[in-house]
Amino acid sequence: MKNRKIIVILCMVIVRFYSIAEVSAEAGKTGTVFPKEGSVKTIAFYFHGNFRCAKCKKIEQYSREAIEKYFTEQLKTRALIFNIINIDLSENKHFVEDYKIYTRSLIIAEFKEGKQITWKNLTKVWDYLNNKDKFYEYVRLEIKKYLEQI
Repeated sequence: MKNRKIIVILCMVIVRFYSIAEVSAEAGKTGTVFPKEGSVKTIAFYFHGNFRCAKCKKIEQYSREAIEKYFTEQLKTRALIFNIINIDLSENKHFVEDYKIYTRSLIIAEFKEGKQITWKNLTKVWDYLNNKDKFYEYVRLEIKKYLEQI
């Protein structure tokens, strides 16, 4: 019985982080994350480092909550993918240059035909950190703009 619980929990963890592993593996191979060719995707990346202060963790939490609250269907169909990436890992260092990252960041990127066509750093997440409703609305509106282009 104990082993069965462990297997169930392990399966849940694997399913939960499947999209992160898939995109991260591709990033390690190519130096840039590309969804499968022929698809159009919006990807929300939360970039963090090894050191994670309370504010950085809160940005990740609020980002995840807003995305899961407003884009449930898009997450299910994989029109939107949410990835959490540690930029202190050597295989992810290229993201610092790719996205001009200077602090912990939430980046929205659009990919079409296997190529990134546009991206935006949602810098106002820092401004709205003490107002959850404004934070959620900001993230919702910015991601919605990208999804409407698809």
